[in-house]
Amino acid sequence: MVIYLQDANKAGLVSLMFYVALDGQGQIEPILSKSGQHIKAVNGYTEDLGHFKLIFPKSSSNTTHKYNYLLTYSPSLDKLKDAMMNGIRVDAWDKARKVPYFVLGGRQVPREAEGQANFAVFQVTAELPYEMEVVFESGSYVDRPERLQGPVFDEAMKKHETAFDKKFENIFDLKARKFSEDQINFAKAALSNMVGGIGYFYGASIVQSVYNEEPILYWNAPLYTGVPSRSFFPRGFLWDEGFHNLLISKWNPTISKDILSHWLDLLNNEGWIPREQILGVEARARVPGEFVVQRNQNANPPTLILPLQRLIRHMLKGDIERDEAFLKAVLPRLKSWFQWYNTTQLGSKPFTYRWKGREIGTNRELNPKTLTSGLDDYPRASHPTDDEYHVDLRCWMALASGLIADIAKALGEDNREYAATHALLTNNGLLDELHWSEKKQQYSDYGLHTDKVRLDRPKPPPNLHPGQRPPQMNQDKVRVVLSDPQLGFVNAFGYVSLFPFLLKIVEPTSPKLARILADVQNERHIWTDFGLRSLGQSTALYNRYNTEHDAPYWRGAIWINMNYLAVSALDYYRKAPGPYKSQAEEVYTQLRNNLINNMYKQYQKTGYIWENYDDKVGNGKGSHPFTGWSGLITLIMAEIYD
Repeated sequence: MVIYLQDANKAGLVSLMFYVALDGQGQIEPILSKSGQHIKAVNGYTEDLGHFKLIFPKSSSNTTHKYNYLLTYSPSLDKLKDAMMNGIRVDAWDKARKVPYFVLGGRQVPREAEGQANFAVFQVTAELPYEMEVVFESGSYVDRPERLQGPVFDEAMKKHETAFDKKFENIFDLKARKFSEDQINFAKAALSNMVGGIGYFYGASIVQSVYNEEPILYWNAPLYTGVPSRSFFPRGFLWDEGFHNLLISKWNPTISKDILSHWLDLLNNEGWIPREQILGVEARARVPGEFVVQRNQNANPPTLILPLQRLIRHMLKGDIERDEAFLKAVLPRLKSWFQWYNTTQLGSKPFTYRWKGREIGTNRELNPKTLTSGLDDYPRASHPTDDEYHVDLRCWMALASGLIADIAKALGEDNREYAATHALLTNNGLLDELHWSEKKQQYSDYGLHTDKVRLDRPKPPPNLHPGQRPPQMNQDKVRVVLSDPQLGFVNAFGYVSLFPFLLKIVEPTSPKLARILADVQNERHIWTDFGLRSLGQSTALYNRYNTEHDAPYWRGAIWINMNYLAVSALDYYRKAPGPYKSQAEEVYTQLRNNLINNMYKQYQKTGYIWENYDDKVGNGKGSHPFTGWSGLITLIMAEIYD
């Protein structure tokens, strides 16, 4: 790895830390310089990695730089920062001792841990610009004649870059679509960061089952997965991973099948998969406590079916033995997963589904969140009850049943049960009966709801003594309900309203498609020059805080995963026989251009791909870099939807 740092505006100091830490049994042995002032390399061994070596070659930069190191013991991986901070001291950069800087204090192994050092840190502090190399060598690789550094590394890297560029163009064909070199580099950055974010994790989630009084550990398991953001969300998320693999499967189907297999292997005997994979103490230390425990009665969108649809469609065109083995392994897992949803997430009416896990008794939220849906604070029924049911979950179930029926048919197994379920859940007449709001002319959730809510500070108690501080001044605002909720359709207009369209369940000849296409283009609803916003401006909770402190998340921002589904649906409807082809074609062209132009503009402006985008001015928002599902812009540019 070559690291090059430069500050174009002014000279300055930068300090870099490279570390090796053991999780469990193993050995690390630093190799010090003759002066004993810094680490030249670290030899190590673990049962999982075998022997390895991390080498810090001497830098050829002419700028002043200084080396320091720390060798110590940390009781666990989540305590590394504490261990490092305990080993820091202050030194002077210049002879006049006017420029202080922090340095690592060398060997500082606690007496009680003597002989058990498991944490080594190499520190280099340098004036900019500065260039250095870090070399990792695995003991399992012994055939390379020369160390992979300097000119040898440069030559090997150039070959890989050439191969990457050639493969990228063969798959995505962006030059033929008249994109500029800078735009193509933007698309390459989205893809390469997505693939570069794939990692291997091992550990156990903490889960709360209805069968246990207290949370318990899931079994220790490996997980090979992409992550939404390496710096902010460095772990696996179930509903994100389906979108990730729409892109990964196009780049490397073998990697994608491996990832999907790891996720499906996390099914327990009930057919449930924990939605957020917080594996091990280091991962748990980075997650707010309220999100750590995974509750096995709660779902998450089964988005893994999206890349599986694509992979299986291509598998069925061939006749490869290993593909058949993959399908035979996947099918029983998908059936078990489907049956878990089909028993635990049912609504009170026949053929309806409900996201479980909404907080019934809360008075702090304008609208109780539905984290299980993936759409967090998107408005649902204001008063959660067993009577509510949700249109997006019904659509996910329709998609899943169709996929299982297709796999079973391809393997020569009986698929009649799942084919019948798919036919029932995609029946537009029944869908309309359950979810079409005649009043608003849109697909909607159903439940006990009122839009007339606001957040207020609690009123002070009566008979407050003069000069006494009102206790409510120290309390968070609470929800005040201004009119009684009524059972009926929840007529928020946004992503949820579009699900029968997004997942291509609405028939191409349905008059409701014309209404959906018109609403999509309506700026009062979700249309912007930058993409489709998550919640219409005409909706009561548009862009409103859900609590005094929780900023709007899915209440107006533009999300690329849902826009990808929208563009994919528009591509389907512009090609399907029906009276609305030209209307779908027009919306498709405009929306695709808006998404590409804004994301590229923001990338040029900031250097980042973002978690979501502002619906008023298009600026990037949320965590960054976010090359999880926002990386789907590469597929949109390439017009790859199946």
